[in-house]
Amino acid sequence: MEIEVIKGDITKLEVDVIVNAANSSLLGGGGVDGAIHRAGGSQILDDCRAIRNKQGKCKTGEAVITRAGNLAAKKVIHTVGPVWNGGHKNEAKLLENCYSNSLLLAEKHQLKTIAFPNISTGIYGYPKKEAAKIAIETIQNFSSSIIEKVIFVCFDEENFNIYQDKDIFC
Repeated sequence: MEIEVIKGDITKLEVDVIVNAANSSLLGGGGVDGAIHRAGGSQILDDCRAIRNKQGKCKTGEAVITRAGNLAAKKVIHTVGPVWNGGHKNEAKLLENCYSNSLLLAEKHQLKTIAFPNISTGIYGYPKKEAAKIAIETIQNFSSSIIEKVIFVCFDEENFNIYQDKDIFC
């Protein structure tokens, strides 16, 4: 599996699936979540509402998939990252689950290229370097015969610089 790191806007990528750092309501919000909902249009919100009506809110660490509406991607995987509470509430495992459950869902739907934002590092306050290590380790430890490429899309310079640090790659 090829891994690439870019600085940019995840809503503009032409990949099979982008991952949304969603909130548990699945109804849009701030940051990358709001940007994906705005760029994708009502189809994403309609799909999220249908998922909520069927299963309720999305739990932290879990992932669901929707159509991509007006986005260049084919699908959107929505995963709910943990809010940072000092590392004492299983945040690392929950963040790892965000990445692994998103990858499993991509495989299930035969999606070969997947783009991730920096999950939980915005308003949820997860320390960026720790979050990057979890993201990279989870991807590197995931074995797939379907997924060909994973792209980490960093919106801000700080995350981009962290992902460029070769010491962070195991």
